[in-house]
Amino acid sequence: MRILFMGTPEFAMCNLKAIYEKGHEIVGVVTTPDKPKGRGMTLTPSPVKSYALEKGLPVYQPLTLKDGAFLDTLNELKPELIIVVAYGKILPKYVLDFPKYACINAHASILPKYRGAAPIQRAIMDGDEKTGVSIMKMDVGLDTGDVILVEEVDILENDNFESVHDKLVIAGSQGLLKAIEKYENGEVTYTPQPEEFTYAEKITKQDCLIDFGKSAKEVHNQIRGLSPIPVAFTKTMDSKILKVTKSHTSPANFGGECGEVVSLSGGIYVKCKDGVIVLDEVVPEGKGKMSALSFINGRKINVGDKLG
Repeated sequence: MRILFMGTPEFAMCNLKAIYEKGHEIVGVVTTPDKPKGRGMTLTPSPVKSYALEKGLPVYQPLTLKDGAFLDTLNELKPELIIVVAYGKILPKYVLDFPKYACINAHASILPKYRGAAPIQRAIMDGDEKTGVSIMKMDVGLDTGDVILVEEVDILENDNFESVHDKLVIAGSQGLLKAIEKYENGEVTYTPQPEEFTYAEKITKQDCLIDFGKSAKEVHNQIRGLSPIPVAFTKTMDSKILKVTKSHTSPANFGGECGEVVSLSGGIYVKCKDGVIVLDEVVPEGKGKMSALSFINGRKINVGDKLG
């Protein structure tokens, strides 16, 4: 089949790589325009564009898809299947309706749970033990299309956003290859999503602020769900931001108030509503990532301090 791929970040690039290496015919790659990055605000291509150029695939970066702006290119490429992975733009109906077979999307959740922008982070923060990638036929709604297949992965107790993301890259690539094979063999079936769904809203700064008034498990899930980006944080006694990239819960029983540092024996033990969270790795304001022990040895924190 003639495949048009649309995507932008590394997650999408890994899926493009799997499809390319399987030998499928990719007639074009669509990605967002280069963005300025760094102090020099240098225009930087997306991971998808970089990979496509490396493999000699034609790249398209339309500023907009609205009002038929991309129709001439579609007529030129004649894609039979459009694959969309984290492209970053809403596809108009004329694009969705163009290919012979469908526009299909790899979404990083088990739909209809966690439609929206931040499914991986929300699943971990909610304490889910399982997630996956749903391959679906796209429609005009947000992640509302019929599901073709689902590839599930486990979320282990100390998995974080990065480790779950990497599992889902593999699962998504496998799912897309299976879906392509189903289309080639005429074996595709569609399962409508149930009416009840949950929405994974974009992560905000407020989502990153640690509330030690919650249980230790909830705080741990928040920290790992936001690590290594955008990172959960609290504030020290001198009102400096302290980001936390790694933690674990402790069975130790301490008195004290929520947010109080109750021990510095091997980590920063902080009292929560229910139990104790141990901060293992931190990023002090204006500093690089360091172990909690290094932060403690620098005498930047004391037993009895209140965080938050």
